[in-house]
Amino acid sequence: MKVVIVGGVAGGASAAARIRRLDENAQIIVFERTGYISYANCGLPYYVGGVITDENQLTLQTPGSFWDRFRVDMRVRHEVTAIDTEKKIVTVCGLDTGKTYEESYDKLILSPGAKPTQPNMPGIDSDKIFTLRTVEDTLKVHQFISAEKPKTATVIGGGFIGIEMAENLAELGLKVSLIEYADHLLAPLDFDMACAVHAQMESHGIRLMLNTAVTGFETKENTTVTKTAGGCEIASDIVLLSIGVTPDTALAKEAGLELGLKGSILVNDKMETSAQDVYAVGDAVEIRHFVTGKKALISLAGPANKQGRIAADNICGGNSVYRGSQGSSVIKVFDMTAASTGINEAAAKAAEIDYERVVLSPASHAGYYPGGKVMTMKVLYEKKTLKLLGAQIVGFDGVDKRIDVLATAIRAGMKATGLANLDLAYAPPYSSAKDPVNMAGFMIENIVTEKVKQFHHDEVDALPRDGSVTLLDSRTPMEYAGGHADGFMNIPVDDLREQLSEIPKNKPVYVMCQSGLRSYLACRILSQNDYDCYNFSGGYRFYNLVKQGKKQSETTYPCGMNQ
Repeated sequence: MKVVIVGGVAGGASAAARIRRLDENAQIIVFERTGYISYANCGLPYYVGGVITDENQLTLQTPGSFWDRFRVDMRVRHEVTAIDTEKKIVTVCGLDTGKTYEESYDKLILSPGAKPTQPNMPGIDSDKIFTLRTVEDTLKVHQFISAEKPKTATVIGGGFIGIEMAENLAELGLKVSLIEYADHLLAPLDFDMACAVHAQMESHGIRLMLNTAVTGFETKENTTVTKTAGGCEIASDIVLLSIGVTPDTALAKEAGLELGLKGSILVNDKMETSAQDVYAVGDAVEIRHFVTGKKALISLAGPANKQGRIAADNICGGNSVYRGSQGSSVIKVFDMTAASTGINEAAAKAAEIDYERVVLSPASHAGYYPGGKVMTMKVLYEKKTLKLLGAQIVGFDGVDKRIDVLATAIRAGMKATGLANLDLAYAPPYSSAKDPVNMAGFMIENIVTEKVKQFHHDEVDALPRDGSVTLLDSRTPMEYAGGHADGFMNIPVDDLREQLSEIPKNKPVYVMCQSGLRSYLACRILSQNDYDCYNFSGGYRFYNLVKQGKKQSETTYPCGMNQ
């Protein structure tokens, strides 16, 4: 059996290694148009920033090492330019020699990946505007910074690469502006959860320009000027374009393969395309979202590796099935961590799912052990079925392990209330006896069993201030004096039983505290004294962060700005 693979990196290289492990006699040829067959995409920004100092550390395998270990013929700097699915032949161009030849196959795997989205804008061909997708891209940026010693940078796009590049450039000492078309960074997060990321970026000197559309570029006095729809001009020494990726499927389209969402390659759950004996994997393929069951494009290394393995299994006579991706992801933002899995509120609304959410702000480990830091968690579930839909966490220590627990719970089909029963490891330096994931389960259980009702940050402003409801802040007087939501009166939870007479029984009571715990306790006191009460989800800290985030996203910038 002769297997030809178009594209290395995650999906292609994973498939090649798996095929060899399953079939020692297969002939395997991989064509990769760049000079690198298997490299750490996610590590590229950190090489630019000097965190990774050795260029060779970016390369996981070389053609030589892959041959020595797997006897796979890795041909770098070779581009497949055409596929004949009837004759089972690919046309290949050697980029260094310019020579074209044909290669036959019994089985073909397409792993072309995705290419950086590069819109047709005036001035976009400037040699000071870079994208970051391959090792070659990274080396160009690194060499430019080393040679030109830029002092200012503009990063366009607030996704994973955009944020990582902004961080690494700032760590190098550059003054950085980050421009994002949407109202918040990191699309997998909801706006409210992204507000903490915004605050973190600005605290490290990065100027955020949200709700800002870039219209073009111009070179002026050895700088690149980024122009926006609002008339702003941001001059900088280097520009990084990171506005997303597009499935690289021109080859598949020309070969007549059936295409799907946004021009991606359509595959079934065995990673088979519409052409016989042709498979496709990675960022170029349309997949099924594990949570919603709907079509999706998810450009992440984990799914690409799994898809490569599944295609290899089926090529070698197996019966492996890809069951979809839930988009689990995590990102470092200076010393902060942001992570998500499953769907967010925007996706739940788009899918017309009747959902509920809980927001909590637990500490990363036991409060009596020094060094604990607060994280903010949001967990979504379907009201009727209690199916877990997604989770988002922003914080410092312990974020990654909690998101992995929640991702596992979603994959296992657990009900949201089942989080309360998870038996998770505990020691004071790492967690609390009631882990934050357990706490989310307890909160959901309380809501489901009607022990508490809740209200959210996007409902606070709409609450009447005419005396028809009681707005209660259950924190200490000192906390209350340091800032509180408009119209909320203060009775500390510890004094509430003695001051119940001050709260009318014929009015609903909306209770807030710093994190949601004391207000929950206040609600339990009130409800057992025949009050109709609602606990604020997330606490005042979260409310204030979102409030500040809304002001930030609505900020307009003067024209003629310079770094």
